[in-house]
Amino acid sequence: MTKTKKKKKWIYTKMPKGYDKLIHLAVIILMVFGTIMIASASMGLKTGDNRYLIITVVKQIVYVTFGYALMLMAANRFKFDSIRGSNFPPYVIAVVGALIACRAFKPVNGSYGWIRIPFPGTQVTIQPSEFAKVVAILIVAAYCGDFKRSFKGFWEMMKVPILFLCLFLGIILVVQHDLGSAVVIFLVTCVCYLIPEHPQLKTFQTGLKIVFWCFVGFVIFLLATDTGLKIIQALPLENYQINRFLSAIDPTIDKYNSSYQLLKGLTSFASGGWFGRGFGNSVLKYSDFPETNTDYILAILVEEFGYVGFLLLMSVYCLILARLFYYTLKLRSEKGRIILTGTAMYLLVHLFFNIGGVTGLIPLTGVPLLMISAGGSSTVAFMLAIGISQAVIRMYNRKEIA
Repeated sequence: MTKTKKKKKWIYTKMPKGYDKLIHLAVIILMVFGTIMIASASMGLKTGDNRYLIITVVKQIVYVTFGYALMLMAANRFKFDSIRGSNFPPYVIAVVGALIACRAFKPVNGSYGWIRIPFPGTQVTIQPSEFAKVVAILIVAAYCGDFKRSFKGFWEMMKVPILFLCLFLGIILVVQHDLGSAVVIFLVTCVCYLIPEHPQLKTFQTGLKIVFWCFVGFVIFLLATDTGLKIIQALPLENYQINRFLSAIDPTIDKYNSSYQLLKGLTSFASGGWFGRGFGNSVLKYSDFPETNTDYILAILVEEFGYVGFLLLMSVYCLILARLFYYTLKLRSEKGRIILTGTAMYLLVHLFFNIGGVTGLIPLTGVPLLMISAGGSSTVAFMLAIGISQAVIRMYNRKEIA
């Protein structure tokens, strides 16, 4: 009798045995609350245009539904073999191609970061750099984790991940002019590279720590000193990027132009108080406040739900971070630890940049508040990363990895 091969299942309706229920619950809360917040924040963008509001909300529902399906598939199907087999390089090359293809579309605020697909009455935008963040984590896990053998030299071990990551960063910086996404990938991968314990990586890891702290010190120097201000103005950056640095240093420096958005956001924070005005009752979203449902949605959230609402949202994010780090400390598998740590850093860096940018602590980078800001790419990419992390947790809980 010949054995018939089992067909691969592509559509999953539930999470696999061994997944983390708290992470799953937190993601569902963010899905629902994010969609509600986007609906509220979008009301003021085109007052009286109900069609725009309906389209925006429907698009977000489609994004979170697709992201949830992708999360389920990744949680059920992902295995470490898939990132070292013949199927993985084409995904990396596809991301590189998509990053380059963005140059063919019109820029937004000087950045060529989006592919636009027209639909009747609207358009769908794809931001490949969001998926590059997930792929970058997988590249480090694939080529640096769980190697016991010795290599002829450092370059033999690291040439593939370094070349791909430099290619990502180069395209995002030079072709797309997207400093925010490049910095996120750089910081996330820096931390991922510190996880492997291979002896031939020790010198490289020490160098990374030095580069990381020098980078942090340099940014503080730029923002806190008069000399730093002069250096910012001399840097080969776009005018809008320089203005974001200047606005972070002094929000009143150009309050009717480059600092206008930041001051509006700070006003929303002040008017919200501890308990906010109530859902849907934001006043500033009906003024000429740009990006209220994307980069600055946090300002509308605080105005409507107050600092208490903000703290509750942060507690949901912190739950995800705590559970990811909990399993990271229990795992011995370096690939698994890299993926879980990379996903946690992906979320943490986004939180730091978005909250810091909206409050004027750091220059605005255009980095979204994951699962809350409107946008399909960031939502789907983050849910994919969570799905892959759930697969690692599933393998650990079912004793498939140590």
